[in-house]
Amino acid sequence: MRSRTERALMAVAAVTAALVMSGCSAEDTAPRVAGDDGSSAGRTQDDNAIRRAWVTCMHGQGQNGVQQDKDGNIFMPAAGADDSGSVAGYEAAVKVCDARNPGIRQVKDKNLQKFVEQARAWVECGRKHGYPDLPDPDPESAILIIPRQSFDAAKWDAIQPACSKLPLPGYRIGE
Repeated sequence: MRSRTERALMAVAAVTAALVMSGCSAEDTAPRVAGDDGSSAGRTQDDNAIRRAWVTCMHGQGQNGVQQDKDGNIFMPAAGADDSGSVAGYEAAVKVCDARNPGIRQVKDKNLQKFVEQARAWVECGRKHGYPDLPDPDPESAILIIPRQSFDAAKWDAIQPACSKLPLPGYRIGE
């Protein structure tokens, strides 16, 4: 049985992974996705429409905590995920919805470097404020992978207030 802290951390990881899909412009061409009328294959497609289709797919997969804000950012509230258990099946739902919405990959990839830099800034903040052995984020995914044996929940909780003004990177514990 997972502790409330582990469930919350998994939920936050899901939130952050979803955030990686946000903040893109509508000026790149994308493969056809759900919602495309098919009239102009290869024409510029609205990234926000791609994100909306992905969120709708996630809801269809039972991931109702995944939401899109008025700015188009995708998130999954940690409290809702922790209380409802909706983190279960998240990875499988992502695979299904990524396959159904191939344009989401472009949306994710467009801002990868920005997210890697943001993750590095967050890790640096955490190191300065009491968690000196935080690992660097993965440069290929911007995900912070923390080995279970070195994860310290007390340190993690202690750095949150100091680093809360920075975007929290996606992370996993236990690898």
